Amino acid sequence: MSKHVLAVEDDRDILELITFNLEREGYEVTGVTTGEDGVDAARTEKPDLVLLDLMLPGIDGLEVCRKLKGDPDTAHLPVIMVTAKGEETDIVTGLELGADDYVTKPFSPRVLIARIRAVQRRRERAEVTQEDVIKIDDITIHPGRHEVMIGGERVDLTFTEFRILHILARRPGWVFTRHQIVDAIHGEHYPVTDRAVDVQIVGLRRKLGPAGEYIETVRGVGYRFRDS
Repeated sequence: MSKHVLAVEDDRDILELITFNLEREGYEVTGVTTGEDGVDAARTEKPDLVLLDLMLPGIDGLEVCRKLKGDPDTAHLPVIMVTAKGEETDIVTGLELGADDYVTKPFSPRVLIARIRAVQRRRERAEVTQEDVIKIDDITIHPGRHEVMIGGERVDLTFTEFRILHILARRPGWVFTRHQIVDAIHGEHYPVTDRAVDVQIVGLRRKLGPAGEYIETVRGVGYRFRDS
């Protein structure tokens, strides 16, 4: 398992705490204290995962996440937000931008390390999957490449958006509850609200354009991929 972590945290005491505990577990840690330096380090250091504080001087953590996910060279990087802000709106916004997990301060170093390992395991399972390519009308979903094509044009999706689409499309007509979707992507007991799933679906439909109509809402239950 790759072990290079970029920690973007403006509180130097917390940054030292993160660095000390991760290095003790065998991780290589690059630490920076501003959002601008975080973006630069992600592009130059090529980390395997980013720990990202939300409240940063200069550009904040949400903007850093937006920049990383909007750059093809860094869009694949797993991002765990580490912040004192734990309101639902922050969680929803972070997930919509493509964050993989969300840890609130104060946190236990052991819990943080467990979350890092869980995110890495999910990413590795997704990368090595050998499931067949899914083709539905003009939509092509390639799990191994983590790629979606519509009418021959590539659609850029976040890791979470891709996983939602893949989960729904591989079983057309099957209804998935919001909890089933979250469990399939993040594992059980992940702290995400129904609202966060709905926001992800809205963003996914928007990116799919007219093909977004394939994702149907089943009132009072969840979502399904239309069985055409």
